[in-house]
Amino acid sequence: MSLIPSLFSERRSNVFDPFSLDAWDPFQGFFTSSALANASGSTARDIAAFTNARVDWKETPEAHVFKADLPGLKKEEVKVEVEDKDILQISGERSKENEEKSDKWHRVERASGKFMRRFKLPENAKMEEVKATMENGVLTVTVPKAPEKKPEVKSIDISG
Repeated sequence: MSLIPSLFSERRSNVFDPFSLDAWDPFQGFFTSSALANASGSTARDIAAFTNARVDWKETPEAHVFKADLPGLKKEEVKVEVEDKDILQISGERSKENEEKSDKWHRVERASGKFMRRFKLPENAKMEEVKATMENGVLTVTVPKAPEKKPEVKSIDISG
């Protein structure tokens, strides 16, 4: 879930998810497709296709693994950062394609622009050991987990 509420997405957060940072969006529905289309020639769906990069987050026994689909981007165009020791931030930008005066566009479906996704990680995340790889347009960020501390059990002798 994103820390910053989206103005373009219809997805809402799960109020029971402790790691969800989506907040109530007072502008939900305020920005319509037609208003955005008039501003830039694109629809909200076109803009949202890239600005809200979809990310999967799974937890394994060893790590938290994030996978983001970022087709057409090079690793130099993507930033992975750790903020405040518990926030993972993935951001980047796809540049607009150069337009030639003689070109006649029939359809523009690939979105351009900036994106940013932020995730608050649980206390067991080892933020100093984060690793990221990019292969075939898929960014994989692995955040290792600290070993689970087992409670110390002390046996007490019963007298009497």
